[in-house]
Amino acid sequence: MAESYYRALGEETFESTIHTQGAWNESEQHMAPVSGLLAHALETCSPRPDMRLARISYDILGVIPGGTFDVRTKVLRPGRTIELLEAELIAGGRTAVRATAWRLALGSTGEVAALEDAPMPGPDGLEEARGMTEWPGDFIGSLDFRAVPGLRPGRGQVWIRTPYSMLEGETTSDLVRMVGLVDTANGIAARVPPGGDSYMFPNVDLQIHLHREPRGEWLGLDTRVTFGTDGIGLTSSVLHDSEGPFGRSEQILTVRRLGGQA
Repeated sequence: MAESYYRALGEETFESTIHTQGAWNESEQHMAPVSGLLAHALETCSPRPDMRLARISYDILGVIPGGTFDVRTKVLRPGRTIELLEAELIAGGRTAVRATAWRLALGSTGEVAALEDAPMPGPDGLEEARGMTEWPGDFIGSLDFRAVPGLRPGRGQVWIRTPYSMLEGETTSDLVRMVGLVDTANGIAARVPPGGDSYMFPNVDLQIHLHREPRGEWLGLDTRVTFGTDGIGLTSSVLHDSEGPFGRSEQILTVRRLGGQA
């Protein structure tokens, strides 16, 4: 059994393992580990020790097939204090996911640092979030979920960690591990159960804003899910590590009836 989500087959070529298997389609990859791998590619693209990733914007352009694929990165807008980067996952000659990231210069702003988001209760002593077992796919099956009391459809706080590395034989950063879990936010407080004659609500993007670098193994998601009246929804989360909030994520959803109904 694989102990990682991906294997590197070359400088730009990778192979997914069974642990990346998605929830909506067993032959495609879940967006969460894809996000982590692309974050690693962005982080290591012409690295600058005086800068860090502050925003990553992912657009899901279609099905993300499992198996072998390429990741290509480039600097779109070089700069002394602000840079824009791009990473693309290309499978079967088609770009499946495109990510862009702002990399910003570091500075000393401790005198004016402030935080408005309230911290979540920590994962220690919390029970397993059993509702996640409703979701199929080996990626969800690879995770450890702990729910803060009060989890309900549309609203909840859940901690997540994984025992698997992002890349076989390679150590990646805490940021890569955390980003590789964020996309699960769309499933932790689902407004309707997955499958059957319910609704599907996959996200077509993932936006992550980071006001500081995350640390540790646990990702905390303080999540709200909204369904509109015209087939579009939104999942919004405040992102936490063991030290408190470190950023936010947003996912726009396409909400569609299952069971053959329009």
